Amino acid sequence: MYKILVIGPSWIGDTVLAQPLLRRLHERHAELELDVLAPSWTLPLLRRMPEVAEAIASPFGHGQLALAERLRLARQLASRGYDQSIVLPNSFKSALIPKLAAIRLRTGYVGEFRYPLLNDARRLDAKALPLMVERYAALADQPRARLVRPLPTPRLSVRLPERSALRSRLALTRDAPVAALCPGAEYGPAKRWPPAHFAHLARRLASEGWQVWLIGSPKDATIGAEIASRSAGDCIDLCGRTSLDEAVDLLSCARLVVSNDSGLMHVAAALDVPLIALYGSSSPAFTPPLSPGARILKLDLPCSPCFQRECPLHHFNCMNQLTPDRVYSAISEPRASTANRT
Repeated sequence: MYKILVIGPSWIGDTVLAQPLLRRLHERHAELELDVLAPSWTLPLLRRMPEVAEAIASPFGHGQLALAERLRLARQLASRGYDQSIVLPNSFKSALIPKLAAIRLRTGYVGEFRYPLLNDARRLDAKALPLMVERYAALADQPRARLVRPLPTPRLSVRLPERSALRSRLALTRDAPVAALCPGAEYGPAKRWPPAHFAHLARRLASEGWQVWLIGSPKDATIGAEIASRSAGDCIDLCGRTSLDEAVDLLSCARLVVSNDSGLMHVAAALDVPLIALYGSSSPAFTPPLSPGARILKLDLPCSPCFQRECPLHHFNCMNQLTPDRVYSAISEPRASTANRT
């Protein structure tokens, strides 16, 4: 039995993008026990990945060194006898626990003065590995090995009994197809399609017989309330009313998801739900939704992608000019002909 501890990412979307690495590790090792140490908010996703034996909560906040606590956790992990650790974040702190736990082989990319902490330190060739999912997956291979493509597609499991109970608790009916709109984006407002656009689309979909659900975290509650108000009762606002676990099950009910470039976009892709992914300040050239049913909409303005949290030019044209009519047209076109549309 070979035992690996993966130090997982802190972002929801990046956690989904790590799953092809986990699957590749199982392909490389016939008998593998694979655990993932990650922030508590990502554990619901890891527990839906069959590749993961145990998802272990990392208790550290962003930027928190907490050296004594890291040492205590490292001692606990050392008793598990891991043969290898694979460190996905690029920070010094993320590589510290495998070193303190004396894990024999410590794999990761060089970054943030952590070369002494890794004894299998890789230098990233960004041109050879343009996608984040590829950079993660390459860590399953030997150094300088050529990445074998295509990569496995992320797939999250769905818990049908829990999903049924959740729909009952939220009084969600089954009498019409569901369109789920995900208006949030943790990184910042420059990645968010305007609430007025979401409301316009919600009204149009509702007029054609769709149930429209707004799904997001408590941080998206204000945006959800604005969309619900602007849509004049044509959508059900679930933002902040569900956990991430429950949001996964709700998204699996949808016949259509329209989402900003966000964690829930990657979740929808991993559920293989038909998806319209809206890009403005960010780029699908690095973290696209990994699903053949995903359609990417973006305007390719001279100023985008800027990768800023807020529009530096204060006009937000990359999202304002991506009109609800454009998005509706993409929804209405045959699925096979519009995949990865730009």
